Amino acid sequence: MRHTLLHASALALLFAGGHAMAADDLLDAPEVTISAAETGTQRFYLRGDLGYAGWTEQGDASLRLFDAGTGTTDTVSFDEARFGKPFSGSLGVGYQFNDMFRADLTGDYFEGRFDGSGEADIPCAGEAAGTSCAAGERADYRATGIMANGYVDLATLAGFTPYLGAGLGVTQLRWSDVSLTTACVAGAAACSGAAAATQSFDGDSSWRLTYALMAGVSYDVTERLKLDIGYRYSQIADGDMFGSGDTSGRDDGLGRHEVRAGLRLALW
Repeated sequence: MRHTLLHASALALLFAGGHAMAADDLLDAPEVTISAAETGTQRFYLRGDLGYAGWTEQGDASLRLFDAGTGTTDTVSFDEARFGKPFSGSLGVGYQFNDMFRADLTGDYFEGRFDGSGEADIPCAGEAAGTSCAAGERADYRATGIMANGYVDLATLAGFTPYLGAGLGVTQLRWSDVSLTTACVAGAAACSGAAAATQSFDGDSSWRLTYALMAGVSYDVTERLKLDIGYRYSQIADGDMFGSGDTSGRDDGLGRHEVRAGLRLALW
């Protein structure tokens, strides 16, 4: 009986010692913390995007011509107008407030070419009353914009996160190399037969209010890197294209429909 009690006591001591060692191991285990950066929220990020604006609206771009013979001025709307060079680029820095809201500040750049034609009801310079004047205009422009943007990330499924966004800012639109060609069109009177005249003007530069609406989806390439593909509509306010003496031109703003692709890199 005494041997049995000794064995039982030894087993009890070993069992108690094992539990004490296990408790010590638990107490000595390193602490595990989850930071904001590890959850993907509350972090700064850099972004870069390339855009393709396959459809650009210019509204009713117009040309004002003065008829010295009658002392009247006529406004020509360009019935046919198109824009070239549809590519754009932007760089920015942003902040992810939480899983749902983020904002960024971006700098945008694009350039293009405007081609338009129309017809005025007044005669070209040197032509008789009863004729009209056909006008064609070509101009290059460059645009640099600063936009403040806000986004709502809707949900994340298998690494994909759809979002909606809006932006407000300003764009400096600089017109240059404006070329205006005018030609007589016979009407109640015949044209003199003079060749079409071409004039060159220095373009105007102005800052325009700009707003944008966005929708798209991002994909988690890694924990810190996201691929962003989306659509953006931006509207730039109207302003002067050029002005010289009796002839001036004005655009009715630019509406750009863009497909954009870019990357967002979280800093920490």
